[in-house]
Amino acid sequence: MNAKVVNRTVEAVWRIESARLIAGLARTMRDVGLAEDLAQEALVAALEQWPRDGIPENPGAWLMGTARKRGIDRIRRAEVARRKSEELGRTIELRGGELEADLAAVLDDPFVELDDDLLRLVFTTCHPVLPTEARVALTLRLVGGLTVPEIASAYLVSEATISQRIVRAKRTLRAARVPIEVPDHSQLPGRLASVLEVIYLIFNEGYSPSSGDSTVRIELLEEALRLGRILAELMPEEPEVHGLVALMELQASRTRARLDAAGDPVLLLEQDRSRWSWLLVGRGLRSLDRAYSTGGSFGPYALQAAIAACHSRARRPEDTDWERIAALYDGLAEISPSPVVELNRAVAAGMAEGPERTLEMIDAAGLDHSLDGYALLPAARGDALERLGRGAEARAEFERAAALSGNERQRDLLLRRAARC
Repeated sequence: MNAKVVNRTVEAVWRIESARLIAGLARTMRDVGLAEDLAQEALVAALEQWPRDGIPENPGAWLMGTARKRGIDRIRRAEVARRKSEELGRTIELRGGELEADLAAVLDDPFVELDDDLLRLVFTTCHPVLPTEARVALTLRLVGGLTVPEIASAYLVSEATISQRIVRAKRTLRAARVPIEVPDHSQLPGRLASVLEVIYLIFNEGYSPSSGDSTVRIELLEEALRLGRILAELMPEEPEVHGLVALMELQASRTRARLDAAGDPVLLLEQDRSRWSWLLVGRGLRSLDRAYSTGGSFGPYALQAAIAACHSRARRPEDTDWERIAALYDGLAEISPSPVVELNRAVAAGMAEGPERTLEMIDAAGLDHSLDGYALLPAARGDALERLGRGAEARAEFERAAALSGNERQRDLLLRRAARC
């Protein structure tokens, strides 16, 4: 079999299966660091054996079986080999081929089960024993399958910083002997904020990849939605969970319209709204209604979902209720202040009151300093300047935004906007 074809197949299988593989191994081996190592060893074995032996009928089960055997070998070689190998051997003897069958069931079953290895892994990597930054980085790496550069881009920090967080997080979990489990109800609220943050970052990396030439990564969108829906069933009285699900569903509804025939990105106000998924819009609005029905106070995700709902309810761009969107951003800035929120607030205010307002608010908030290196800041300036008819200044801002963008498709769009000026 052609080695290049096999290598591409292995890469695709790894993208799809790695999170489930690591999650299943983490539950069995009770060590997330060891689980990732074993998964990587299985990947290397696939690259060595599949070109010679052919691609197995069930690649995911093959990877799990190979990784599990490597895990058994490691345990047998360890100082505590006798005790741990006997324990693991009894588990394997009792369960037989269940691990492979379980994996196949997870891959084939489109429905969500609460007893889910991935959910266990998410709550484990978001354990309070870890600092918030480490929880996010480790979960994005192990559950989302994001690379270190992608995580660094999402958080606007260096790759070395992210690598150190991940290494330290694995050591801390191992030293603390953190169990691979979903916490009971009494522990859930305290663990929820970082879990929601991680899921939304996974979604964002799928919705708007920080690097490469892809405009969307469907597998990450689907994984984030899947995890969000699990949480919604697990915590039905928590408005922020439903708010996050609503936000993701409403944003995901635009996926088809975000690309033109050539696969290039299309701005929100220029999208063909007939291509939006109105099934997802309906689901998103229902999730937002569930958030309202809990009677609890709205947090940042529910407020962002309310903003997305304003766009979804407008069948034409000119019907958008920008005054309400600006007011919602005012509320968001109060409960969750950040430079990015201030930038979005300035853009919304400019749409409601005029482009001069956008430039005024950007300058007043000092965003040039706090968002230095953030491509969407000069892009927002360029948009306001273009609407004011200041073409030369707008062109310079779009070119600066293109230079800062790590995504090739987004960079091309910004350069086209610059040329249009």
